Amino acid sequence: MTLHKINKKIVSYKVLTKENLEAAAQAEAEVAKPSLEEMHENLARPEMLLGSTYKIKTPQSEHALYITINDIILNEGTVHQERRPYEIFINSKNMEHFQWVLALTRLISAVFRKGGDATFLVEEMKAVFDPQGGYFKKGGVFMPSLVAEIGHAIESHMKHIGMIKPDKLSDHHQQLLDEKRREFEAQHGTSEGQAFPEKAVLCNKCSTKAMVLMDGCMTCLNCGESKCG
Repeated sequence: MTLHKINKKIVSYKVLTKENLEAAAQAEAEVAKPSLEEMHENLARPEMLLGSTYKIKTPQSEHALYITINDIILNEGTVHQERRPYEIFINSKNMEHFQWVLALTRLISAVFRKGGDATFLVEEMKAVFDPQGGYFKKGGVFMPSLVAEIGHAIESHMKHIGMIKPDKLSDHHQQLLDEKRREFEAQHGTSEGQAFPEKAVLCNKCSTKAMVLMDGCMTCLNCGESKCG
């Protein structure tokens, strides 16, 4: 036992229990933790940012759109290093949509720099419908609007940097899906270069023209969605 000599007058005291000691140790550990850098609107822009560019080609315009998303590296060189989108630019020879595209990029960039969970932008943009009608991309994926396709590009980028975890089918589910697809193609055939059968209809879950009737049940050959559960 260690003895401590008290040279000052005792004005108060506290009995330390096991719980108090654990709470005190935890509080000290929290204080000792290094402060982590997080995304916020006052974060200074570095001289160089890492970026990725995505090309969008729609049947509504003869000119493609090029979407560039630049990322900032937070807590670089530590175990807490993460890559987060900082700004977005959209360029095209087509000046028809210049005004609203410029406004959209500024708003999205502001949301990126604000910090927090910016993944909500993806679902909001993918839900925008064009009153003049959407279009199908290569592979049978339906795009309800140009804004929705920009949202898909941002989603792809967020998956690439780890902000959104991609949904993956289990090996068993994927195997069953592949068997159903081979069976359907053997019965009905698939045109050369076509991702899914011609008789496939649009899947409400993944927006892909890949839902077919198999064994009396509508089943999506792309995401596995089934009307029979």
